[in-house]
Amino acid sequence: MRIISGQYKHVQLRAPKSLPVRPTTDKTKESIFNMLTSYLDFEESEVLDLFAGTGNLSFEFLSRGCPTVTAVEKNSAAVSFMRNTARRYGIEGLKVLKTDAFHFLEKTKTSFDVIFADPPYDMERIKSIPELIFSHNLLKEDGWLMIEHSRQLAFSDMIYFDEERKYGRTRISVFRK
Repeated sequence: MRIISGQYKHVQLRAPKSLPVRPTTDKTKESIFNMLTSYLDFEESEVLDLFAGTGNLSFEFLSRGCPTVTAVEKNSAAVSFMRNTARRYGIEGLKVLKTDAFHFLEKTKTSFDVIFADPPYDMERIKSIPELIFSHNLLKEDGWLMIEHSRQLAFSDMIYFDEERKYGRTRISVFRK
């Protein structure tokens, strides 16, 4: 994994193989940011990275100028990896929270310009993520919710659904408020 653009372009993120994560591929990540670049001023955007894993997306947002990114991850080793990586490269603005993503969504009062969720593909509660976000008003007006998921899952019948992008076996469902 690497940071593909911005201040930390080319920084290699070398996560231990023992981490139980499935990082977003560089190709998918590049497509996500190509989509967002036309609509967002990264330097004024607050971002939430749910099921952050290695922090791959969090670091990309920070590299592109986002002042803060809140990364939510419950795995202790992944949380340590993100914190150590930020420290090693002097990356500021990363707020790592070691907690369950669903618990966070139910308790937080903060709203965000971009929410990216990359839950385990086999997680039973994936379809409840948009409902939790919109019912708790966690996405700002004109905000983006992006959920990475398997091709077997469809969100097209849900409120604020905008589009689905296909990348091999991976899908990104986009919601706009």
